[in-house]
Amino acid sequence: MKLLYTPNSPYARKVRVVAIEKHIEMQLQEVVLGDADSPLLQYNPLGKVPTLVLNDDVALYDSRVIVEYLAARTPVNQLLPDESKLKVEVMRWEALADGVCDAAVAIGLECRKPEAEQSAATLKKQWLKVDNGLAALNKDISKKKWCVNETFSLADIAVGCLLGFVDLRLKQLNWQSQYPNLSKHFTILSKRPSFKETAPIPN
Repeated sequence: MKLLYTPNSPYARKVRVVAIEKHIEMQLQEVVLGDADSPLLQYNPLGKVPTLVLNDDVALYDSRVIVEYLAARTPVNQLLPDESKLKVEVMRWEALADGVCDAAVAIGLECRKPEAEQSAATLKKQWLKVDNGLAALNKDISKKKWCVNETFSLADIAVGCLLGFVDLRLKQLNWQSQYPNLSKHFTILSKRPSFKETAPIPN
């Protein structure tokens, strides 16, 4: 298997963390988004990361699809519960974390535009999603070590990858003081080898 990725994509990081936690080996191929010669377009018509190319050359895309595929490959370190209710709860955490990531990415893209071309309405809308999402996650993780059923799962991985991205890209938010429960959780997650190995690269 081969994963097409960019080092600081929180979605690609989620896939990489899952693979490490599940002891699944795969080749990593870094790509440049927007590059006309990128192999990404050969496998993903949307030109997005992460994209996982299987051994039969079939490509999987969207991080949620990929992590569910990886989670089912081996029983080692079960990250998605078998019980339907718990599985849905884990996926709910993942959906919220990914949604906040989407908003954070949108803020970054808007801020790259010349200041005169930036939309105040767009920024306000996306910041509201970030603030509301982090507040909800902070509330839900209070008094718990892990997000769901007191067991490390995909929910924790998704939240950890989100927080790493926010820490990298939205430094003006000062999120660790605003959301102390998430900050504590992030400290715990950051000590795991899978998170250390996939840490974002400051740039």
